[in-house]
Amino acid sequence: MKDLSLKSDGHIHTSYCHHATGEMEEYVLAAIASGLQEIVFLEHMEAGVHYFESTWLTEDDFDIYFAEGKHLQDKYGDTIKVSLGVEVGYSPTHKEELRERLARRSWDRIGISYHFMPHPDSSQYHLNLVSRKERNILAIKKLGCDFVLENYFKTLTEAVEFLPGTVLCHLDAALRFQPGFSITPSHREQIRPLLKALQSKDMGLEVNTSGFSIRKTPFPAPFIIHEAMALDIPLIPGSDAHRPEHVGKDFDRLPAYLDFP
Repeated sequence: MKDLSLKSDGHIHTSYCHHATGEMEEYVLAAIASGLQEIVFLEHMEAGVHYFESTWLTEDDFDIYFAEGKHLQDKYGDTIKVSLGVEVGYSPTHKEELRERLARRSWDRIGISYHFMPHPDSSQYHLNLVSRKERNILAIKKLGCDFVLENYFKTLTEAVEFLPGTVLCHLDAALRFQPGFSITPSHREQIRPLLKALQSKDMGLEVNTSGFSIRKTPFPAPFIIHEAMALDIPLIPGSDAHRPEHVGKDFDRLPAYLDFP
């Protein structure tokens, strides 16, 4: 196991993103109680998404987020490092806007993900690739899981190459709630250049422990972690906590899980 610090939770959401609960300070206190040395807030940024609910922050929200974050840094800086980051969801049609918005602020970490895919039949309708809601699951099934996942890995590679990211989030979490679906050999072939793109940009790969409760392994799968380690890509743990009590959740399972022969 290399380049993995279990004293930092690198992926935290709060009520600012509209689908998590709890204030920033509650997460900081939970991290302190868990014995962590750092907590990294990674709030959602999206652009050009047409969806029935907002699960990301506006620029005004980010102003408030930074103000509160800096207050917590001053208040708890002697006890824990409070880092302010962003999880930017890539949008090929709004990629310049995303890069410009990222350049406006000084982020401690920029996580890259791809949550919302435009429906091929309508640019005014996006599929949520990580949703457990039935309407999303059925729409993806109708379109074809293989097609959707092929688009996912292709677009994620473009995102890594275009955006100024520092870590790739939950690489294989798309379609995680699609019944009976798994990554095919052709999808595996797409993952190799994606990892090479990470390597070329000196980016880290997130080991997201939320996967343990969903599929009994973290995101990404063991074979992806194996390949990342062979390429000397740093591994960065994150709980993807959406409530304070989930900070650092299942971090204790990672040492044995990552102790590959």
